[in-house]
Parts: sequence; structure tokens; C-alpha cells
Amino acid sequence: MTKLDWYFDFISPFAYMQWVKLRRDHADIDLNPRPVLFAALLNHWGQLGPAEIPGKREFTYRHVIWRAEQAGFPLVFPPAHPFNPLKALRLSVAAGNRLEVVDALFQFIWGEGRNIEDPAEFAAVAEKLGMADAAERIADAAVKDQLRRSTEAAIEAGVYGIPTLVAGGELFWGEDATDLALAVAADPGVLERGELARATRIPVGIQRKG
Repeated sequence: MTKLDWYFDFISPFAYMQWVKLRRDHADIDLNPRPVLFAALLNHWGQLGPAEIPGKREFTYRHVIWRAEQAGFPLVFPPAHPFNPLKALRLSVAAGNRLEVVDALFQFIWGEGRNIEDPAEFAAVAEKLGMADAAERIADAAVKDQLRRSTEAAIEAGVYGIPTLVAGGELFWGEDATDLALAVAADPGVLERGELARATRIPVGIQRKG
């Protein structure tokens, strides 16, 4: 069974889509979920998220809904987006990032369109997971520190966006890179053949000023 690290944040509908596809269609992949705070990645690399750019925000939402419909699984946006994903991320960490926990949280937020920030809603998903003490557990300093260290490790590894799969020592960003990541996981030599081998050696022709 192939084991792949998978960097994610519950804020991303594309992370939800990739998770569902991998869990549904690739049972031979042993995923190692590694939660990160997407906002911290954006701050580190000096980027804006797609939901922070007018026009791109609306396009992204339409695009992801269409892709989910084409893939044949439900996707319902939560009441507001972007939202604060810290409760969900820390709950995943507190529960050891078990697959069934990540499943339940993604289903709650994106399969059902629920509001993880609402205390009553958070209590509902925690109860479903059998974690009656969830509010106390996510407030634990050790849990907060673990999420922070996971995010720092992602940045150190060069992760600049989510979701990101790691295969053959390479980073593959985005739900639409799933097939390439799996191809490299099966055969790392894919990147050393043809035009793919040349990709990392293409010189910069011009640099934007500003």
C-alpha cells in the first residue's frame, strides 16, 4: 500500500474534493493527513487566497461546485466563506488526525454545508465523533502547538498551497494534480522523461517589477 503525506486545511473545498476522491477511488493509498493553517502559508509566501481576490472568488466557487457535480458527490458551501477553520483543525489534531475524524469533519463542513464556528454545530460534530470534551481538548496548549509545528513543517518542506500531496519526494498542489501525483507515486521516473524532465530547467524570460 502506497503511503502519501497530504497537507490540507478544512477551509478549502478543493481539499474536500481531493479527499473524497482519494478515499472513494484509491483504496490502495494510505493517506497521512497533515493539517496546516492555510492563512499561515499565504502570509509566509506573500500570497492572496483565491477568496481574497474579487472575481476570482466567485469563479472559484462556481468552478468547485461544477467539478463536484461532475465527480458525482455532494458539495454544499457552509453559510460563509472564508471561515475560521481553527476549531476543525485543532479537533483533527486532538483526535490524532484519524481518517474517520477527517472524514466526519469534511462531510460536516462541505458535504452538509454546516457552520463549524457555531458552538452548537461544533458540539454536534464532536458528539458524533464521541468527543464530549472537544471544547477543552482543542483549547489545550499542546494541541495548538502541534498544529503550529505542522504548519511550520509544511512551510519548511516548501508547501505553498493546499491541498498538497507528497509523492516521490515531490510536492503536488491542487485537486487537479491528483492523477499526476499518483502517477509519480507509482513511477517516480515519470518526471524524468520527455518535456516533464525539462520543466525545472526552463529559464526565466522576464520578471515583473513592483
